[in-house]
Amino acid sequence: MAKNDLITRNLMLDSLKQYAKNRISHEFIRQHDAKNEIPLEILKEMYDHDTLGVHLLLIPEEYGGLGGQTTEIYRVCEQLARIDLGIATGVFATFLGSDPINVGGTPEQKAKWFQKIAHENKLVAYGATEADAGSDLVSLRTRAERVEKDGKIVGYKITGSKMWISNGGVADIYTVLALAPGGPSWFIVEKGTPGFTQDAHEDKHGIRLSNTAGLAFDEVYVPAENLIGLEEGKGFLQAQAVFGYTRLMVAAFGLGGGEEAVETALMYAQQRIQAGGPLAQKQGFMLKLITPHYVRFEAARAYIDWTAKQLEVNNHGLATEGAIAKLYATESGNKAAEDAIQAMGGFGYTKEFAVEKIKRDVKITCIYEGTSEVLEMTIFRGRWQEHLKTRGQYYIKQAEEFEALHAQHPDVGADSVALGFRALARVLEDCRAQKLTRHQYITFMLGDLISEAEVAAVFARQCAEGKVTEGSRFDLNTLKVMSRVNARLSAFKVATDGMKLILGVGAASAQDLSAAVNLVGIEEKMTGLINDEDLVSAKLRDTFKA
Repeated sequence: MAKNDLITRNLMLDSLKQYAKNRISHEFIRQHDAKNEIPLEILKEMYDHDTLGVHLLLIPEEYGGLGGQTTEIYRVCEQLARIDLGIATGVFATFLGSDPINVGGTPEQKAKWFQKIAHENKLVAYGATEADAGSDLVSLRTRAERVEKDGKIVGYKITGSKMWISNGGVADIYTVLALAPGGPSWFIVEKGTPGFTQDAHEDKHGIRLSNTAGLAFDEVYVPAENLIGLEEGKGFLQAQAVFGYTRLMVAAFGLGGGEEAVETALMYAQQRIQAGGPLAQKQGFMLKLITPHYVRFEAARAYIDWTAKQLEVNNHGLATEGAIAKLYATESGNKAAEDAIQAMGGFGYTKEFAVEKIKRDVKITCIYEGTSEVLEMTIFRGRWQEHLKTRGQYYIKQAEEFEALHAQHPDVGADSVALGFRALARVLEDCRAQKLTRHQYITFMLGDLISEAEVAAVFARQCAEGKVTEGSRFDLNTLKVMSRVNARLSAFKVATDGMKLILGVGAASAQDLSAAVNLVGIEEKMTGLINDEDLVSAKLRDTFKA
């Protein structure tokens, strides 16, 4: 990590925290949530260069931005989510809407539009989703008809509609995916273009401080120079190129939202006296409602950070890794927010405390930028091909690596990771041999099990390497304990849920399958699990003192 990158990141994070403290109170958020109203003045202030200039992170330095790396941007996304996920979504929409230009734009297009966004503080929206498409961009119906003059394409007329567009009713610039004669293509459309209208703001369950609106295009004319990349048919490739990156940012939202909810509940539990002592001192309370979430948060953080570092080297791609990060972090954050309400009892169920709203907000992270089901399918497809290409050796080889790692670092749970990989390899091979992937549900669940095993592996490896992931509140020894807990639970889930899938279609005997996945060996690794969880609980109480 470059020293200047770290300074820039820390300055932005510190500025965000201070700005939120001064300008975005809980009461302010409650009022706008009740009114289902975007605080547009706050969003514009956050874009202002003299306040934060948060949007400058996504813009290359040569066009007047800060040229933030993936790590900078995910850390800012995490902090934004801790402030308010609706406001975070408004900022992210500009990040997302700018991606087609960043990936596919010509140098001239990048110079023109990035300078406009940077210097004029323009809000941007990403216009891809349609009513009949959802997360599936293949079902595209919006059309872009060529306009020709003297045999030359001079522009396009766009006709169709989009829905669920973040910043849809308030953006200044829109990147819009439409089907041109040469194939799906991205176009830049400015607010106020004749024939382009925005629908009313949606009355949403959560993220009510973000604007979400449908878009309508009635022969909206854009000049040919607004075709991103000046070449038709590149739209899907341009969209897919950034899925790893954009889904990583939503993963950070799930992490930040979940953290804020559970931290609120833990601070409450430090003061709430029950049966002669604080709730936070009760083992049952901590091990059921608090501690497991922090273990998953740190596993998610390690995986998000690892993926971010890979993206900084490879620039784009890593669709499977981005899907794993988003699936794991957002589902973990959603469950954590649910348990935070339970942890606070009746207080958690009221609007007086933030956890009620966080739960409503964080649910969207399991839906936008690819539903959890789409992600499970994406993960399955990516790793299924690896399993087939290697004739079932893909995870066996990784198991061998972690067996060797355990010999050198016996305190991070690498042995459980290895057992989980071997169980996963066997489950995948049984699914292949029995042709079980014809069942869509099984492919979904395999995607989930793959994410569990791979996140546990990255967490254990980072702990073995002595790395404390940036943003963590814990020391290396505590992280090692967390990694052991996570690796055990991950291996057990892979083995037992994998068995459930295969046995559920009658494809094996329970006794044979149990032996094949080494369930007894995995169960033996549970020795000391609760002791380790108690150690984590003690560290949490010490870290988050009321």
